[in-house]
Amino acid sequence: MIEKKTVCQIVDEWLKDKDYFLVEVIISPDDKIVVEIDHKEGVWIEDCVELSRYIESRLNREDEDYELEVGSAGIGQPFKVLQQYTNHIGKDVEVLAKDGRKYCGTLKDADERQFTVTVQKKVKEEGAKRPKMVDEDITFTYEEIKYTKYLISFK
Repeated sequence: MIEKKTVCQIVDEWLKDKDYFLVEVIISPDDKIVVEIDHKEGVWIEDCVELSRYIESRLNREDEDYELEVGSAGIGQPFKVLQQYTNHIGKDVEVLAKDGRKYCGTLKDADERQFTVTVQKKVKEEGAKRPKMVDEDITFTYEEIKYTKYLISFK
Protein backbone atom coordinates (compact mmCIF):
# COMPACT_ATOMS: atom_id res chain seq x y z
CA MET A 1 0.00 0.00 0.00
CA ILE A 2 1.22 3.49 -0.86
CA GLU A 3 1.86 5.61 2.21
CA LYS A 4 0.25 9.02 2.67
CA LYS A 5 3.58 10.39 3.90
CA THR A 6 5.21 9.44 0.58
CA VAL A 7 2.53 11.16 -1.49
CA CYS A 8 2.67 14.28 0.74
CA GLN A 9 6.44 14.49 0.25
CA ILE A 10 6.04 14.23 -3.53
CA VAL A 11 3.35 16.93 -3.54
CA ASP A 12 5.48 19.17 -1.30
CA GLU A 13 8.35 18.85 -3.82
CA TRP A 14 6.03 20.00 -6.62
CA LEU A 15 4.61 22.83 -4.48
CA LYS A 16 8.05 24.29 -3.76
CA ASP A 17 8.29 27.83 -5.19
CA LYS A 18 4.59 27.80 -6.19
CA ASP A 19 1.69 29.73 -4.66
CA TYR A 20 -0.39 26.55 -4.39
CA PHE A 21 -0.85 24.78 -1.08
CA LEU A 22 -1.85 21.26 -0.12
CA VAL A 23 -5.33 20.87 1.35
CA GLU A 24 -5.65 17.12 1.71
CA VAL A 25 -4.32 13.74 0.65
CA ILE A 26 -6.58 10.72 1.03
CA ILE A 27 -5.49 7.17 0.25
CA SER A 28 -8.14 4.46 0.35
CA PRO A 29 -7.34 0.81 1.23
CA ASP A 30 -7.54 -0.08 -2.48
CA ASP A 31 -4.87 2.56 -3.29
CA LYS A 32 -7.11 5.28 -4.71
CA ILE A 33 -5.12 8.47 -4.13
CA VAL A 34 -7.00 11.78 -3.96
CA VAL A 35 -4.92 14.97 -3.77
CA GLU A 36 -6.57 18.35 -3.19
CA ILE A 37 -4.66 21.58 -3.75
CA ASP A 38 -5.76 25.19 -3.60
CA HIS A 39 -4.55 28.65 -4.58
CA LYS A 40 -5.66 32.11 -3.49
CA GLU A 41 -6.93 32.85 -7.00
CA GLY A 42 -8.24 29.41 -7.88
CA VAL A 43 -6.79 26.25 -9.34
CA TRP A 44 -6.03 25.79 -13.02
CA ILE A 45 -6.70 22.41 -14.66
CA GLU A 46 -3.28 22.56 -16.34
CA ASP A 47 -1.62 22.66 -12.94
CA CYS A 48 -3.65 19.68 -11.73
CA VAL A 49 -2.50 17.75 -14.81
CA GLU A 50 1.11 18.80 -14.20
CA LEU A 51 0.94 17.72 -10.55
CA SER A 52 -0.70 14.42 -11.51
CA ARG A 53 2.11 13.69 -13.98
CA TYR A 54 4.70 14.69 -11.40
CA ILE A 55 3.25 12.29 -8.82
CA GLU A 56 3.04 9.49 -11.39
CA SER A 57 6.69 10.06 -12.35
CA ARG A 58 7.71 9.53 -8.71
CA LEU A 59 5.57 6.44 -8.00
CA ASN A 60 6.24 3.06 -9.54
CA ARG A 61 3.23 1.30 -11.04
CA GLU A 62 5.31 -1.89 -11.21
CA ASP A 63 5.41 -1.99 -7.39
CA GLU A 64 1.93 -0.66 -6.62
CA ASP A 65 -1.19 -0.36 -8.75
CA TYR A 66 -3.06 2.81 -7.87
CA GLU A 67 -5.69 5.23 -9.10
CA LEU A 68 -4.78 8.93 -8.91
CA GLU A 69 -7.10 11.92 -8.77
CA VAL A 70 -5.75 15.48 -8.45
CA GLY A 71 -8.08 18.42 -8.10
CA SER A 72 -8.96 21.64 -6.33
CA ALA A 73 -10.48 21.87 -2.88
CA GLY A 74 -13.72 22.98 -4.53
CA ILE A 75 -15.72 26.13 -4.10
CA GLY A 76 -18.44 25.80 -1.51
CA GLN A 77 -16.60 22.99 0.30
CA PRO A 78 -15.71 23.38 3.98
CA PHE A 79 -12.27 24.80 4.75
CA LYS A 80 -9.76 22.16 5.83
CA VAL A 81 -6.53 24.09 6.40
CA LEU A 82 -5.55 27.47 7.88
CA GLN A 83 -4.35 28.78 4.50
CA GLN A 84 -7.95 28.61 3.23
CA TYR A 85 -9.06 30.80 6.14
CA THR A 86 -6.30 33.37 5.59
CA ASN A 87 -6.99 33.47 1.84
CA HIS A 88 -10.64 34.32 2.51
CA ILE A 89 -10.12 37.15 5.02
CA GLY A 90 -12.40 40.00 3.99
CA LYS A 91 -14.81 37.65 2.20
CA ASP A 92 -18.22 36.35 3.21
CA VAL A 93 -18.31 32.96 4.92
CA GLU A 94 -20.83 30.64 6.50
CA VAL A 95 -19.99 29.05 9.85
CA LEU A 96 -21.94 26.18 11.39
CA ALA A 97 -21.22 25.88 15.09
CA LYS A 98 -21.39 22.52 16.85
CA ASP A 99 -24.40 23.82 18.81
CA GLY A 100 -26.31 24.01 15.50
CA ARG A 101 -26.30 27.79 15.08
CA LYS A 102 -25.34 29.12 11.66
CA TYR A 103 -23.58 32.44 11.17
CA CYS A 104 -23.06 34.36 7.94
CA GLY A 105 -20.61 37.22 7.92
CA THR A 106 -17.25 38.52 6.83
CA LEU A 107 -14.12 36.63 7.84
CA LYS A 108 -12.10 39.20 9.76
CA ASP A 109 -9.09 37.30 11.07
CA ALA A 110 -7.65 33.79 11.43
CA ASP A 111 -4.69 32.16 13.13
CA GLU A 112 -3.67 28.69 14.29
CA ARG A 113 -6.02 28.76 17.32
CA GLN A 114 -9.11 30.70 16.27
CA PHE A 115 -10.84 32.89 13.71
CA THR A 116 -13.19 35.88 13.86
CA VAL A 117 -16.28 36.59 11.77
CA THR A 118 -18.06 39.95 11.66
CA VAL A 119 -21.84 39.44 11.56
CA GLN A 120 -24.67 41.93 11.36
CA LYS A 121 -27.09 41.92 14.26
CA LYS A 122 -30.30 43.86 14.95
CA VAL A 123 -30.05 45.92 18.11
CA LYS A 124 -32.77 48.16 19.53
CA GLU A 125 -31.16 50.99 21.39
CA GLU A 126 -32.91 52.47 24.38
CA GLY A 127 -35.37 55.14 23.32
CA ALA A 128 -35.15 54.21 19.63
CA LYS A 129 -38.30 53.31 17.71
CA ARG A 130 -36.69 50.72 15.50
CA PRO A 131 -33.80 48.35 15.82
CA LYS A 132 -30.75 49.07 13.72
CA MET A 133 -28.12 46.79 12.23
CA VAL A 134 -24.75 46.78 13.96
CA ASP A 135 -21.59 44.79 13.33
CA GLU A 136 -20.57 42.23 15.94
CA ASP A 137 -17.35 40.21 15.95
CA ILE A 138 -17.69 36.56 16.95
CA THR A 139 -14.56 34.53 17.61
CA PHE A 140 -14.55 30.75 17.22
CA THR A 141 -11.99 28.09 17.99
CA TYR A 142 -11.78 25.39 15.33
CA GLU A 143 -13.05 22.85 17.87
CA GLU A 144 -16.31 24.83 18.32
CA ILE A 145 -17.43 24.48 14.71
CA LYS A 146 -18.64 21.81 12.33
CA TYR A 147 -17.50 23.78 9.28
CA THR A 148 -16.64 27.11 7.70
CA LYS A 149 -17.05 27.65 3.99
CA TYR A 150 -16.93 30.45 1.46
CA LEU A 151 -20.37 31.96 1.02
CA ILE A 152 -21.28 32.14 -2.64
CA SER A 153 -23.45 35.17 -3.33
CA PHE A 154 -25.13 36.27 -6.54
CA LYS A 155 -25.87 39.89 -5.55
